[in-house]
Amino acid sequence: MNAMKRILALFISLIAITAVAQSPREMLDRAVAALKSKGAVTATYSVKGTQGKSTGTITMSGVKYRIVSADMKCWYNGSTMWTYSKLTDEVNITTPTAADLQTSNPYAAAADFKTNYDMWKAAGQIAGCYAIMLKPKKKSPVSKLYIYIDLKTNMVRNLHVKMTDGNTFTITLKNYKGGASVNDATFNFDKTMVPQGTQVVDLR
Repeated sequence: MNAMKRILALFISLIAITAVAQSPREMLDRAVAALKSKGAVTATYSVKGTQGKSTGTITMSGVKYRIVSADMKCWYNGSTMWTYSKLTDEVNITTPTAADLQTSNPYAAAADFKTNYDMWKAAGQIAGCYAIMLKPKKKSPVSKLYIYIDLKTNMVRNLHVKMTDGNTFTITLKNYKGGASVNDATFNFDKTMVPQGTQVVDLR
């Protein structure tokens, strides 16, 4: 999984963190509870980093999600993942492993952070936000990451990630809407959303 896809998957895990917990660990526990309570959630996002810029929308319902941007689309229905890349002009079908789900499944990711990351309340660098800094305990493609939670809405506003290869990413999330009306088909591959004739490669 390339750096951009790792970061896109990572921020999916963080969109429902609340700002009233007493510690980062409690905040991660509250994130899972908040995500479960909201049902389907939609939001818009922008990613800006050393590898370029990207904007799009994300739709989530429990462990299922769909990401739609100009250069990438991803569907995950809870067991199978379809990923379209404009760069390769193909769709890859995979069955995520437990390790994959630690960066794409919000519940697995929360457990991963608590087990494999050290966390601190960081000095806020964005007005009106609660900041958390995380560092991996073991070798990881992520060097350090910061999560900024809006104190008024209790939702993640920004995620800043520093990779060990020197790349950095800043993700901004806006326009959260809970209780979105979606059905299970939303999280399955939709061939009408990719160019006609796009090759589909089954890597399972």
